[in-house]
Amino acid sequence: MKIHFQHFDGPKPHHPVVTTGTFDGVHLGHQTIIKRLVDEARALSGESVVVTFDPHPRQVLFPNEHGVKLLQTLDEKAKSMDLLGVDHLLVLKFDRSFADWDYETYVRRILVEELHTRKLIIGYDHQFGKNREGTIDNLKRQSVIYGFEMEEIPARDIDQVHISSTQVRKALSTGDIDTANLYLGYAYSLNGKVIQGHQQGRKIGFPTANIALDNDLKLIPARGVYAVDVFLDDKQYAAMLNIGYRPTFTEEMKLSIEVHILNFSSDIYGNSVSITFMHRLRDEQKFESLEALKKQLEQDKLEVLKLLA
Repeated sequence: MKIHFQHFDGPKPHHPVVTTGTFDGVHLGHQTIIKRLVDEARALSGESVVVTFDPHPRQVLFPNEHGVKLLQTLDEKAKSMDLLGVDHLLVLKFDRSFADWDYETYVRRILVEELHTRKLIIGYDHQFGKNREGTIDNLKRQSVIYGFEMEEIPARDIDQVHISSTQVRKALSTGDIDTANLYLGYAYSLNGKVIQGHQQGRKIGFPTANIALDNDLKLIPARGVYAVDVFLDDKQYAAMLNIGYRPTFTEEMKLSIEVHILNFSSDIYGNSVSITFMHRLRDEQKFESLEALKKQLEQDKLEVLKLLA
């Protein structure tokens, strides 16, 4: 897959079949549209093009109150598109000037002049442009004016999965990893670097790697203990992860992400890691003593081994 920013670099796509949207998370609902896009492009001997936006539109439209946390970074979104077989990803910078474009300007400048769209595939409820005036009916009129085909993915094909990015965020925010992963169609992940921590876990035989996220807008699941897979230097490890304030060790209300990799002892400070969330074990809790904490961690370890076997 080729990634383009603002404009196509190199030759224009051949017989481009296009869809457009934010696609945060590329969940199963999005995948329904994108798979149709890829299939239709192949059937027409053309190339599939996804047009998306960065940053997330809500960050620009509501800068002081957007409250949006990303399900995927732009790099993660691109990888998902690539896995689905998309030929081209066009990333448009979403700023105040772009937000003021009406839908006719967007169709003319992007779909027609930039892409020479042969066919547009869009979800039945998609709206875009200033004041969200780019409705399905308006797009159909534009397709007649400019001579491209248009296909609307019907409600029955999208709504059968009953999924939205908002629903995924809600599941993650309550720690419901199983539901979030079901909606996404893959395991939710965080990416970051291992940084120096307080090394308290070493005292009880459970050394942890503290993780600093690569993107501070990425959504962090609810506080608690999770069974996770850790990907490090192209290798996969079973691990247990805690998100929370470490109440047994400190009264400091600073959220931390700490992962204990099972059967692992190497120094990995400064290394990049990817963490995929498989199951949630329990809430974070405060223990009366380090011995009580150690006993619980031993139980957690057994549960993780069973879940990730």
